[in-house]
Amino acid sequence: MTATLPSRPTTLAGALELLPKVELHCHVEGAIRPTTVMELAAKNGIALPADDPTELYRYESLNGFLEVFFLVQGVLADQGDWARIAYEAAVDGAAHGMVYRESFFTPARLMAKGQGLGAIIAGLDEGCAAAEAETGVVVNLICDFDREFGPEVALATAEELVALKRAGAPGIERVLGVGYDSIEIGQEPGWYAAAFRTAGAGGLRRTAHQGENSGPDAILACVDLLGAERIDHGMSILEDPDVVSRFVDDRIALTVCPNSNIRIANAFPELAQHVYPAMREAGILATLNTDDPALTDLDLGYEYASAAEAFGYGWDEMVDIALDGVEACWLEDADKAGVRARVADAREALRPDLG
Repeated sequence: MTATLPSRPTTLAGALELLPKVELHCHVEGAIRPTTVMELAAKNGIALPADDPTELYRYESLNGFLEVFFLVQGVLADQGDWARIAYEAAVDGAAHGMVYRESFFTPARLMAKGQGLGAIIAGLDEGCAAAEAETGVVVNLICDFDREFGPEVALATAEELVALKRAGAPGIERVLGVGYDSIEIGQEPGWYAAAFRTAGAGGLRRTAHQGENSGPDAILACVDLLGAERIDHGMSILEDPDVVSRFVDDRIALTVCPNSNIRIANAFPELAQHVYPAMREAGILATLNTDDPALTDLDLGYEYASAAEAFGYGWDEMVDIALDGVEACWLEDADKAGVRARVADAREALRPDLG
């Protein structure tokens, strides 16, 4: 993961676009290009409710977003489709300074339609490998359990993942961990303890989407009952100082997606009112991520630049955020050190010349 840094930019936004960045919260299905959605729908004989999928990309709530997410996900019919979207998502991320990503995929809905987990992973691996060869960007995978399908399906998926891992199935080495996503309301983290326990015993890392529509007690339950090492979103954590202290003391990371929280969850009226600065001021290891960039017209360079503008952060503070992303990732120590050095070298090499 070495590269020659370009000449020094003249704006903070330009420098942040080029800054080597890690992303820990991005769904590959949420990164499908709108044109690819249309092409795959046509290829697979799937009717869409609009000629332009971007007409659908307006959300009043998380549940409303999930309806569109499931619609877009439904255009994926075979291993080649998964390979295509993995390749395009990685290439698109690399164009905005991403050098490493741990990408979610949520297979339950398509497995229920007959697609095999092994084929899905093999396709994702094929696409990631092609993007890596072309751009140098590295992408690993996190298999998310879809809470809408319940704990029994999650456990069966965890067992299959571990079996694929033991068998050395194609692409399985790229799957670093598991998580869960989709609906929060009416769900209890403890229901999924068996699935997470099985995954952990099989050598997989653990994270969990929590805190968009649930309180800090549910966030803490993910740590205590599921063994989660990171929490995805975690917006409600500041409501309980004791939970904050636990996260600060144990350096448990949050993979925060501020623009997504505006555009999908409508959790804040504008970015400047997001709780992200308060999270960092409290000492939480809070990272920056896009979540579903194609479905929200985002990219990682914009995520960083808009956060800097909205929260009044300067260059050094943004580099510190990028380094926190490295700290929170699940790379092996040697690879992590390489990424950390690349970001650290960029602090002076890319420091913007603001005149």
